[in-house]
Amino acid sequence: MRRRKAEETIFKSLMIASIAVVVGTLLTIVIMITLKGLPALNLAMITQTPKGGYYLGKEGGILNAIVGSLYLAVGATVLAFLISLPIALFLQRDYIGKTRFASVVKLSMDILWGIPSIVYGAFGFIIMLYLGVRASLLGGIIALTLLEIPIMTRAMDEVVRTVSPDLKAASFTLGATRLQTSVNVVVRQVLPGIMTAVLLAFGRGIGDAASILFTAGYTDRIPTSPLDPVASLPLAVFFQLGTPFPEVQQRAYASALILLLIILLISVLTRLLSKRFTRHTIR
Repeated sequence: MRRRKAEETIFKSLMIASIAVVVGTLLTIVIMITLKGLPALNLAMITQTPKGGYYLGKEGGILNAIVGSLYLAVGATVLAFLISLPIALFLQRDYIGKTRFASVVKLSMDILWGIPSIVYGAFGFIIMLYLGVRASLLGGIIALTLLEIPIMTRAMDEVVRTVSPDLKAASFTLGATRLQTSVNVVVRQVLPGIMTAVLLAFGRGIGDAASILFTAGYTDRIPTSPLDPVASLPLAVFFQLGTPFPEVQQRAYASALILLLIILLISVLTRLLSKRFTRHTIR
């Protein structure tokens, strides 16, 4: 009896310590970025594009990087969603079942999830060279889409598998087809989980720099065409930290703070939407 209590106390302490490490790390990052970035954050940074000499400490802002990051992340997330959702639904037992092909698909997604993002960037760059396409918004979106597909697919697959077989059986009994059941029953049942998967992929996409380093390029202008190069917040942080000017380095922390605020805002909105759509969920 004492041994069981001792084991419970030890594991409870380990869980509390793990939570403290995770929460403490998050708070440390947020506090550090806020303290270093807030003094340099002003209205000009989010409403102006870089002007001549911006990276030498002169006037301007990072509106080009903010808009560019949203273009890249939103475009890639939409494309990844259109590809990932059908794959996740197709991996249900009602379609493909527990076959070897399904296992191969899931294993492939797991492997793709673990591939470093720089590999996606290098792969996209090689394809672009072969096709004669320069670094552009379209190239960055494609590279980020490849990065997000395995993340979104595996996350959606996990939540789709939580749907009760009895619920789908009831839909089939009423005469619904497999497609109607998937769209009108399964998707509505796991909609909060799907939104979480989309958020997870979006957060990875908007914060990634390696995959778009060679494929999206960088520019001080806001792109007006998919074939124009585009700036991004992660690369803006990287380039500003690489300068020897303290003023510009402080702006890098302000850029990181803006990126952090965008992710936090998306997280809050997703939570609110998830609560709204949980009324379709059968508990």
